Amino acid sequence: MAGRYNVPGVKHEPPNSDPISDPVSNSGTDSGAGLGHDVRTVSGLTLVSRVMGLARDLATVRIFGDTAVGSAFAAAFAIPNMFRRLFGEGALSAAFLPEYARLDESEPDAAGAFARLTLLMLALVTGALTIVIELGVLAALVLTPIDADRDLSLRLIMVMLPFMPLVCLAAIMGGMLQSHGRFGVWAAAPIILNVFVIGACAPFWFIEGATPEGWAYVIGVAAVAAGAVQVLWSLAALRGRVRWAKGSAQTWARVRTMLVRMGPVLIGLGTLQLNALVDTLIAMWPVWVGPEVAGRAYPLDEASNAVLYYAQRLYQFPLGVFGLAVATAVFPALSRASQDPSRFLDTLRKGVRLSLFIALPASVGLALVREDLVAALYSGLGDGFSDEGVRRAGWVVLGYSVGVWAYSLNQIWTRAFYARGDTGTPMRIALAVVGLNLLLNVVLIWRLREAGLAWGTSIAAVTQCALLALAARRRLDAGPDEGVRASLVRTILMSLTMGICVGGLLMLWPTPEAWSGRVARLAAATVGGAGVYGVLAFALRAPELSWLLRPRSEGERS
Repeated sequence: MAGRYNVPGVKHEPPNSDPISDPVSNSGTDSGAGLGHDVRTVSGLTLVSRVMGLARDLATVRIFGDTAVGSAFAAAFAIPNMFRRLFGEGALSAAFLPEYARLDESEPDAAGAFARLTLLMLALVTGALTIVIELGVLAALVLTPIDADRDLSLRLIMVMLPFMPLVCLAAIMGGMLQSHGRFGVWAAAPIILNVFVIGACAPFWFIEGATPEGWAYVIGVAAVAAGAVQVLWSLAALRGRVRWAKGSAQTWARVRTMLVRMGPVLIGLGTLQLNALVDTLIAMWPVWVGPEVAGRAYPLDEASNAVLYYAQRLYQFPLGVFGLAVATAVFPALSRASQDPSRFLDTLRKGVRLSLFIALPASVGLALVREDLVAALYSGLGDGFSDEGVRRAGWVVLGYSVGVWAYSLNQIWTRAFYARGDTGTPMRIALAVVGLNLLLNVVLIWRLREAGLAWGTSIAAVTQCALLALAARRRLDAGPDEGVRASLVRTILMSLTMGICVGGLLMLWPTPEAWSGRVARLAAATVGGAGVYGVLAFALRAPELSWLLRPRSEGERS
């Protein structure tokens, strides 16, 4: 799609030139096709990155496995990435990009000054935060008794934490590139990280005497180096597109306004990330604190965070490729239609239908193939998860899979409120959900171990989805219409039918002992399930399928 990216509140194309810009100017089917085109674009770019990320995980899991070293590495890697999702790709980006794009359309110098000051402040804040955390971790190392597993974890955090400010800066510049129509450049940035990490992993198997503990530091340094390259890559791509002018009093006022808007958005969009951080903190208790709590044996062990982290990666794959892609594609359309109730509701309902059409079968399929998936990816071909680790991770994936559809819908509902300028409602709901998630985690781990963390996250996500839907009905007048109800019934029936077929296949095909047999069974279940769902969607003439498959006409292209 040539031209500028569709940023909320900024019209870059002529009226009626694009169904996403004007979602109901044409027929309802055309608007769905336009949304499907944008989803395909974002999903395709994300898919390459996610596949490379999966390859990265396959390499690291075979070095660390389900061990205390794996838990330490997972925690050290997750912390800077949480800040990236919260700031670089989350709240700050959502508050920054609309204003930047508006200014770039009319006042390029002001846009450059606004971007320059925002990046400078982001560098100062994240840099200072990095120093404070580094000093705190150093104090913990010096003042607490020596413990090999805990000390390794803390040192890895110190090594990898500088990745945080670098990746946040790169993410904001990636959003700027998207506003200039440069999707491919930022899509390649995560690939840089994956290539660096995979390259750092490769020598491990050829160097005699290499240990997982020592190689964790090598991989950590490679990740930080990749963050620096991402920044340079993004700066080079922005050359000639941004005028890095000096700020003025008006620039400072714009930045202050952006920061005020950022707070509620940070909580509203960051619920899943905050819940994931809480999960990590609870799972790392045996490593950071000890095997007991209040004199009672803790239900998790040193391997729990490794099991949790690698299981999370499996449910995040369909969520990142498809669920967030729908939300990303629908947000500009919702923002443009915010003053037209009919257009707004039409766009929102199509986004909800498309999100459920993709995410509900993903939830069902992931739940059914969970253990085969873990075994195929994280064991065999040498080191990796033990049989016990495969079983434990399978239960964690089951817990997370139940909520994939809710995670996806929450992104749609939250962005619908933001498009109408309401940041308070999602924030209040998110705060309540974070508290619920924490309570569930503390209760469920005693019976379900690390799987309790996954179930707590899913239950909290489903609760958040229900509360957001009710609030949208009251505040946005966004109740379901006949099309949404019919789509929901159809999608549920197709997903159940697919689930029965896949479940039957798995029952008739006993669990193989060999790794190759697990791979074959997984492939058969995945291909068969996708085929059944696709045939059903075609036979029932599901409009969502045509939205995804139909290309835009020449008149619709920007």
